[in-house]
Amino acid sequence: MIKTPGCLFIISAPSGAGKTSLVRVLLQSGLNLSLSTSHTTRPPRNGEIDGRDYHFVTEQKFKQMLFDGEFVESAEVYGNLYGTSQHWLSETMSFGQDILLEIDCQGAKQIKQIFPHSIGIFILPPSVEALATRLKTRAQDNHEVIQKRLAAAREEISHVAEFDYVIVNSKLDEALNDLICIVKAERLRKERQMITYKALVTQLS
Repeated sequence: MIKTPGCLFIISAPSGAGKTSLVRVLLQSGLNLSLSTSHTTRPPRNGEIDGRDYHFVTEQKFKQMLFDGEFVESAEVYGNLYGTSQHWLSETMSFGQDILLEIDCQGAKQIKQIFPHSIGIFILPPSVEALATRLKTRAQDNHEVIQKRLAAAREEISHVAEFDYVIVNSKLDEALNDLICIVKAERLRKERQMITYKALVTQLS
C-alpha cells in the first residue's frame, strides 16, 4: 500500500462564527488531523499557549521570516501580522499527514495558489444578529474592535463562493458532524484511493 500525500483542509469564517470552537472539537474527534500553527505578532489572549495556539513572535522577527520567504501566506489583520510556514505544510503532507488550517479568506486564497488541491471550508453564522451576539459575549475585544469585526464580516462572507464546502454553524454538534463527513469524503476520493490501493486494484482487475 502506497502512502498518498496528506490533505490540506482550509477553514475560514468571519470572527464570531464559531470557527475556533469547531476546529478544537474536530481535532479531538479521532480523525488524526494536525493543526497548522501560524506565526503572529498579536499578543496572546488568556489561556493561549505559544506553540500550540500560535507561534507568538515580535514584529522584527516576523518581518525577517517574511523577507527570508518562509511564509506561504501572510496578512495584516486588525494591525497584527499573521503567517503560515510553507516548509512545514509541504513536509508534513509529504509524510501522508492531513492538516487543518484555520485562516481568513485572504490567506486561504494565497494558500490555494500554492496548494491548488487543498479543500476550502467556509463556516457561516446562522444570522448577523447571532454573529454580533457571539462577538459581544466573548468580551475579548473592545467596542471599537467588535464594530470593525462586524463590518469586516460582510466582506469575508462575500468570498464564500471561492470555497468547496459551506457549513452554517447554528448548532455545534451538527456543524461538527458536517465537518467530519467532509474530511472522510475527501479521504475517499477516487484519485487518492487509486494511489493508495494501486496494487490491490491491479491484482483484482
